[in-house]
Amino acid sequence: MINRKLDKYIEQHYANNESALLLTGARQTGKTFAIRKYAKNKRLNLIEINFYEDESAKVIFEGAQNAKEVLLRISAHTKQKISLANTLIFFDEVQRCPEALTWIKFLTDEGSCRYALSGSLLGIELKDIRSVPVGYMSIKEVYPLDLEEFAGALGLSEQVLASVRKAWEERTQVDTVVHDSLIKLVQLYLIVGGMPAVVQSYIDTNDLNVVEEKQREILSLYRWDISQYDKEKKLKINEIFDLIPSELDTKNKRFILKNLNEHARFSKYEDSFLWLKDAGVAIPAYNVNKPEVPLKLDEQRNLFKLFLNDVGLLACQYASGIQLKLLSGEININYGAIYENFVAQELFAHGFGQYEHNLHYFNNKKQGELDFVIEWDGNVIPIEVKSGKDYERHNALKNVMENEMYDIPQAFVLCNGNLAVKNRTIYLPIYMTMFIQKRTNTRQQVYHFDLSHLK
Repeated sequence: MINRKLDKYIEQHYANNESALLLTGARQTGKTFAIRKYAKNKRLNLIEINFYEDESAKVIFEGAQNAKEVLLRISAHTKQKISLANTLIFFDEVQRCPEALTWIKFLTDEGSCRYALSGSLLGIELKDIRSVPVGYMSIKEVYPLDLEEFAGALGLSEQVLASVRKAWEERTQVDTVVHDSLIKLVQLYLIVGGMPAVVQSYIDTNDLNVVEEKQREILSLYRWDISQYDKEKKLKINEIFDLIPSELDTKNKRFILKNLNEHARFSKYEDSFLWLKDAGVAIPAYNVNKPEVPLKLDEQRNLFKLFLNDVGLLACQYASGIQLKLLSGEININYGAIYENFVAQELFAHGFGQYEHNLHYFNNKKQGELDFVIEWDGNVIPIEVKSGKDYERHNALKNVMENEMYDIPQAFVLCNGNLAVKNRTIYLPIYMTMFIQKRTNTRQQVYHFDLSHLK
C-alpha cells in the first residue's frame, strides 16, 4: 500500500480539531482513497455519499430544518446506522451538491460525527468554497505523488533518504552508488509520474504498457470532464489542454497563443487558462522582468509557460518509445521539457505557486532566460534545469548572478551530476528537488504598540 504525506495530514487534522476536512484537486490524485484509508485505519464507521454516482442524495438537504434532521436523512438514505462519536460522514464529489458545503457549519456545530468532503475543482469556483466560515472546515489541495513519496512507494529506505538529505543540508556529495540509483529513479518517475493508480499499476506489474494504458485513461477522463463542466468554453479549454505537450517542446517552452489561433488574444482565452489551473490539471509559470522580491509585483500574466499536473501524463503524450529512451538516459528533443515539467510539479506540490502565489520564470532580452525563480527565505533563488551533460553552461544565470542590482545570494542548477558548489551556484542532482520546499515562519512575531504616553 502506498503511504503518502496526505495520510499524516488527515490524521493530524482530526486529532487536533473537530472541523470538517475538504480535499480538493484534480481527479485521480487519491482524495477518496485517502479518506477511506484513514477511516479503515481508525476503525471508524464510514458513511460515504458520492453525489456524482448518486444524484438523488441531494434530497437529503432539501427543506431540512436542522442538523439532526439531516443526520436522520443521511441514515435513511444510506441505510446505515450512525454510531455517535465513531462515525465519519464522507461527502464525495461535493461540487455536485453545494448544499452539503452550506450545511457543514451546522453539522459540525451539532458535533455527533466527523466530516470529510472531497471534490475536484472542475466546475467549482474556489472562492465559493472559501466563503465557508473559518473554523468549520479546513481545505487541503491534493497533488500527485511527489518524488519522495514515489521513492518510498518503490522501497527507498528512510536511512538512505536521510543520508541524501544530510548531503543536501551540508552541501556534500552523495555516495556514488546511491546517486546513480536515484538518477535512475527520477528517470522512472518521468515515465510513471505520480498519479496513485498509475504508480500502483507499476508496482503491481512493472509493465510500462500497463502504465501507459492507465495514463491514457486519466487523460481521457480529463477531456471528458472538460466537455461536461463548461459547455461554453470547452472547445477553447480542450485546444489549450491538447497543445501543452507541443508548446513545452519549443525552444523557450512559452505558450504561444497564435498556435491556438492566428488572431488569438490573451483576454479572450484567459478564463480558459485559469479554468485549467483551478481544475488542478495545469500548472502555469508566469514571466517576471526582474528577479526581485516580491515576484508577484512584476508578474506578466500574458507571458507564461503551461505545464501538466503530472509529468507521467506529459511523457505519455510524446512519441511512442520515449519510455525506454528516458530510462536509458538518452537525450532527445523532448527530454528537457519533461525535466522542466517535473521540477514545476515538485515546486508546486512543495508550496511554491499555491494559494495567491504563482510559479515564475525570468526572461529578459539583455540577460536571457531562467527556467524558474522562487522566493525562499525572503530572497529570490534562480533555478536552472539541465538534462544534458553541459549543465555548467548557463549564460543567463551567470548574467543575473553578476548583476549587483539583484543581490542574489545563491542559485540552483538541477542536473544529473552529483552535488557541487561553485561560488554562489549550487549544482544539485535533479532528485534533490524533493528538498526544495516552501518554508513557513514558525517564529513568534509579537509587536506591542503603546499609546499610554498620550494624554
